[in-house]
Amino acid sequence: MFILVINCGSSSAKYQLFHIKREKPLAKGVIERIGEKGSRCGSHHDAVRMIKNKLLSRKSGIIGIGHRVVHGEEAFGESAIIDKKVLKLIESFCEIAPLHNPHAVAGIKACGHYFPGVPQVAVFDTAFHQTMPERAYVYGLPFNFYKKYKIRRYGFHGTSHRYVSGEAAKRLKKPLGKLKIITAHLGNGCSMAAVMRGKSVDTTMGFTPLEGLLMGTRSGDLDPAVVTFLMKKERLGAKEANALLNKKSGFLGVSGLSNDMRDVLSGVRTGNRRAKLAFDIFVYRIKKYIGAYHAVMGGLDAVVFTGGIGENVPRIKKTLSREFSGVFSRKVKFLTIPTKEELLIARDTYGLIKKR
Repeated sequence: MFILVINCGSSSAKYQLFHIKREKPLAKGVIERIGEKGSRCGSHHDAVRMIKNKLLSRKSGIIGIGHRVVHGEEAFGESAIIDKKVLKLIESFCEIAPLHNPHAVAGIKACGHYFPGVPQVAVFDTAFHQTMPERAYVYGLPFNFYKKYKIRRYGFHGTSHRYVSGEAAKRLKKPLGKLKIITAHLGNGCSMAAVMRGKSVDTTMGFTPLEGLLMGTRSGDLDPAVVTFLMKKERLGAKEANALLNKKSGFLGVSGLSNDMRDVLSGVRTGNRRAKLAFDIFVYRIKKYIGAYHAVMGGLDAVVFTGGIGENVPRIKKTLSREFSGVFSRKVKFLTIPTKEELLIARDTYGLIKKR
């Protein structure tokens, strides 16, 4: 009994095949440079065909396909079996997630073609954060914009935050429903979440993944007036301003070196002042959110680090655990837990198929 998990990005399609009873990956890989000049893979449709061919010997054992879908808006607070209605809704959210949802839709349609009759499940990045209270997700804009355009905090990386908070409860040997946990997914994209009794009550990313922490190329938190000021001074259009905030800021913009934390740390070691500044801003913002979420939840049991940076740069955890040692009681644990989003997608897929 196999579950195939697919994650379609703008120019890539990652996949893992799980033996669901053992929860072990039997095969995994990535199709890259989709649609790029000179590539043998012209579309996500082609990518899924290539994945099918790689898994040909196990194709008959695939009982379900799980898809990572970035945006589920307010329609989905949990994963869902994909039917015509669900697919239409995912397509309708392309307007607020134009860099992500269209590729997921393409992957879903391609799987319907190459794996006919196999049930498909959508697992949404935003779903875990649908438990946030209104005071956490409504912005200080005219309320009509929320009603009319659904402008609100959605949050992302929900599958990762859900997985590592569950694993933290196992490590602490306590029920998740009795814990207050802060999860920090730190990679090229970064977000934190306040997870209270197993439910997300706040998160750093907002209407888009731009808000919150300093990231590889994203600015994170910023006074909105800076944007209009720069648009006027630099004569930027909306497209150029968006590119500035999403593609030219963050570690890259501050350090002037790279969007990769490994390069930033290399710069720190060689005495590069701007590299050190980028690293210090990154850690400082994490520190601020830990303090804020501790206050939001009225206590704290654990802080969990995950993602490419969270799992591989122990200096961050050591620095923060030391700085908070005199603030928090000794019972607060600082943990590093590798995220396994694909496994959680496989679990959700199998669970919904069984239920059906």
